[in-house]
Amino acid sequence: MDLPGKSSDATNRRTSAEGVAALDRAIAILDAFTTADRSLSLAEIATRTGLYKSTILRLANSLLRGQLLARLDDGRYRVGPAAFRLGALYQRSVVAVDILLPIMRDLSEKSWESVAFYVRSGDVRTCLYRVESKHPIRYTIREGDVLPLLAGSGGRVLAAFSGQPGEPYETIRKTCTCLAVGDRDPETAGVSAPVFGPGRVLLGALTLAGPSTRVDAAFLQGMKRPLLEAAARATRAFGEDASMLDQAILAAEVLP
Repeated sequence: MDLPGKSSDATNRRTSAEGVAALDRAIAILDAFTTADRSLSLAEIATRTGLYKSTILRLANSLLRGQLLARLDDGRYRVGPAAFRLGALYQRSVVAVDILLPIMRDLSEKSWESVAFYVRSGDVRTCLYRVESKHPIRYTIREGDVLPLLAGSGGRVLAAFSGQPGEPYETIRKTCTCLAVGDRDPETAGVSAPVFGPGRVLLGALTLAGPSTRVDAAFLQGMKRPLLEAAARATRAFGEDASMLDQAILAAEVLP
């Protein structure tokens, strides 16, 4: 015989689990849309999510009521206006330093080298944020320092994703990284990757750098993946799709 309240507790737990599962499926439906999609058919959503069409239709009704989805005249679905409102609320709540500094500290912990975030200011670049290396001898740039745009890995990344033509900028756009040894300063070396915001707007360049006596090309090559992962993490936190950076991560695994 069940104890008083035991049956109701089990029912509540089961109901709660079912509610969480339904929410997870609804999120999967919204995640099926990419920045390249204006709309998706029911069959396309089913293929991308692995959910039954009947399940999608049931959850889509709730998403339609909440205006997170909209149904077009031809029966296809697109992201609804409520998603735009939530995105705008998120953007207003985002503080760049709160996103970037924890990511930069993690990257510095992994590498034991200095990490900086640069933004473009006309024909130069400015160091906006900085995390120092743990080594007593380190590459020293202070927040607020102004450096050339077309020299150094950070400057070249900013130039590349601002549309600078020719090489090495075409390659930088393909790989999402720039590795430079002695480019701006003969005694320093670094590797950089772009960080994007909504609409793939270039926000800045994340740079890992140090003295070239310690930080050589082989070391920087090995740091490309952690750097790209950090840039992708920041890009997602700013509300933009990071698939381009994810592809660069995969490519970095096979390229020399």
